[in-house]
Amino acid sequence: MSLVTVQLGQCGNQIGGQLFTTVLEDAYGKGGLGCTKKENTLYQDAVLERFFNAEEPSGETRMSCSQQVTPTARAVMVDMEPKVIQQTIQEAKKSGKWHYCEKAQFCQKRGSGNNWAHGYSHHGPQARDAVMDIVQHEVEKCDRFGGFLSLMSLAGGTGSGVGAYLTECLREEYPHSFLVNQIVWPYGTGEVIVQNFNAALTLSHLYQSSDAIIIFENDNLHKICSQLLSIKNISFQDINSVISQELASVLQPATSADCCRTNLPGELLERLVPDPQYKLLNVRTIPHTSERALAFSSFTWPGLLKHLRQMLIANAGMEEGVDWQVKVQSRDRRLSSGDFTSSLANVLFLRGKQCETADTSPFSDPRLYSSWVPRDAAFSVFHQPRPFHSYEKYASLLSNSQSPVGPLGVLVGKAWNMFASRAYVHQYLKYGIAEEDFLDSFATLEQVINNYSNL
Repeated sequence: MSLVTVQLGQCGNQIGGQLFTTVLEDAYGKGGLGCTKKENTLYQDAVLERFFNAEEPSGETRMSCSQQVTPTARAVMVDMEPKVIQQTIQEAKKSGKWHYCEKAQFCQKRGSGNNWAHGYSHHGPQARDAVMDIVQHEVEKCDRFGGFLSLMSLAGGTGSGVGAYLTECLREEYPHSFLVNQIVWPYGTGEVIVQNFNAALTLSHLYQSSDAIIIFENDNLHKICSQLLSIKNISFQDINSVISQELASVLQPATSADCCRTNLPGELLERLVPDPQYKLLNVRTIPHTSERALAFSSFTWPGLLKHLRQMLIANAGMEEGVDWQVKVQSRDRRLSSGDFTSSLANVLFLRGKQCETADTSPFSDPRLYSSWVPRDAAFSVFHQPRPFHSYEKYASLLSNSQSPVGPLGVLVGKAWNMFASRAYVHQYLKYGIAEEDFLDSFATLEQVINNYSNL
């Protein structure tokens, strides 16, 4: 089943380009040495079907991993300025491994100026018809359409404003299709002066139209690059590489423990979003190791899963510096919801040697989950015995938990303080956004915080 990726704004397009490179490097890289030729071929074909078009631009040659055909990314590229789109297309061509369809881009000559209202109320409506035509063309090329994956940031104007608008358009045009938004949470220290306004408005609108929102926090990603990957001068490309690897680790083909189901969007959403009031997801992965250190590293499933479970309950973004003092307590002994991070649902992905033998029972502990979630629905496992990239063993946890409550509370607080002082509000009002729109957004997000806090 196929995904159509929608790359929105500078951030979304750069992540999209890196994601397609990552999934192909995994499919045709060292991981194939750990399985039979038949298993490798099936895996490669599944990756190509999921992320790339099945035909060459001429429409004559069906793509198979056994044929020497350059894959065409199944993606729609949207930005209000052409520079990043052109750069991303050229980088894909230079790789020689894959390319974008030449007619799947929409761009203009002037951006949104980091103004959510400019993107949502001005650029979005102007772009709607053209972008929806491109989307329809990509959907029609799918033999089995599995849903949308939208890539975007929260801080700027195009990714957030245009992204929120086009997400609503996708929901309107494809009401029965799965729609997942991957968002990049801005640095806490600030990238854009109005980023809290942009983020609050975006999240409140996405909550009405998206099926799930996968959050990646720049602060956590920066720490991974610095402390675990030993990168000195960290660039956005380094951060995008980490996002792409973590995203690929939950999207690349895998099967359930009973071998009856695969990790398609519909299957994952059914398990992770049992109630539409709770749709904020995050990804935790282990290990993160630099290329230089990987050759001298050895990992075991018990060690990896012990760390990953503690990362979950202690709300840690990476394995280093985890607070081991945080313990899971019986619910009748808990003093507050802040003792450990409660979950609605978790899906664990194990990739690599002997993954089927790993003991995952600690993640089934009912104390980890809200009392109203059925025990058999709270936790699921997917396996892929083929190694992931250069890692012999790799574990990923896609969670619907209380983790976003803290950052979301800080964001809403900062946005509310700016609004109360009327700072920069006039820049939004001139593009048709009313003060009531701000208040509605704050109310929506405060309700989300309340819902998660009471798990």
